[in-house]
Amino acid sequence: MTLYLRCQWKSGKYVLSGLTLKCPISKLKDQIEAATNIPRDCIKVKQGFPPKVVDLSSECNELSTLPFRSGDTLIVEEDASLRKQAQQTVDNALQNQMLHTSGMLMRKVVPADNSCLFTSVDCVMNNGKVDLSVSSQMRDLIASIVMSDPVTYDSAILGKSSKDYCAWIRKKDSWGGAIEISILSKSYEVEIDVVDTQSGRIDRFGEDKNYPRRVLVLYDGIHYDPLILEPLVPGEPVKTIFSTKDDSVLAQALDIANESKQSRQYTDVGQFTLRCLICNKSLVGQKEAQEHAKLTAHINFGEY
Repeated sequence: MTLYLRCQWKSGKYVLSGLTLKCPISKLKDQIEAATNIPRDCIKVKQGFPPKVVDLSSECNELSTLPFRSGDTLIVEEDASLRKQAQQTVDNALQNQMLHTSGMLMRKVVPADNSCLFTSVDCVMNNGKVDLSVSSQMRDLIASIVMSDPVTYDSAILGKSSKDYCAWIRKKDSWGGAIEISILSKSYEVEIDVVDTQSGRIDRFGEDKNYPRRVLVLYDGIHYDPLILEPLVPGEPVKTIFSTKDDSVLAQALDIANESKQSRQYTDVGQFTLRCLICNKSLVGQKEAQEHAKLTAHINFGEY
């Protein structure tokens, strides 16, 4: 059942769409955060008359567990006490991390040249060094692995024949994504953790292989950057490879992602601008790119 809800806060009104009773509470909070710019951990929702606070803490629960009906108006406020609690949690986590780590995790920016994924992975596998010349080698490596294992990497996985895929990935303007990350994880025998600034989620490629080592890259919706641990003691080397048994670095990574989101340092994949590298048509967002690919069979896009 579709759920139509009106959202009212001090700066205006907004109609929440795309919700059903089966949706998780987290989706409701995502929409409210996007509409109001109130951090999700500080959202307070009241409903009914007289207005009563609705508990949104169990984000995995379905919206059917809440007392909402289509047409209801939700009164949204920012709870300063919740913000203070959230900040205190972050501060405590960072203090705890500093006790267990020898530095501070930081984002190292690499060029947005359509090869940022390959540059970032090479960087974290080579002690934080940025080498822009390695992307072609990594593309060749991925292509050779795909060609050597046609059972695993068939057209259903690749979205095209292995021959077409290999020709495509070797082009310097083809972007890397989940398929390429999983291949590199397997090749290097390392867990590659992708920290998504939009969702605040960490996707752990190779987690099922129980690799002893992990590396981390930050993803903002279109661009990848490596995450490196800068030492607290001057003269000590940076650290880019961590034990998968130590999750303290993941907390720092999530903090970086949260700061990036709060400061809007991420790319909205629904609004970013692309250029078709075959016909030079300008496109806006992932949806237009997908529609263009279906109509023309053009699948090479670059940042515009």
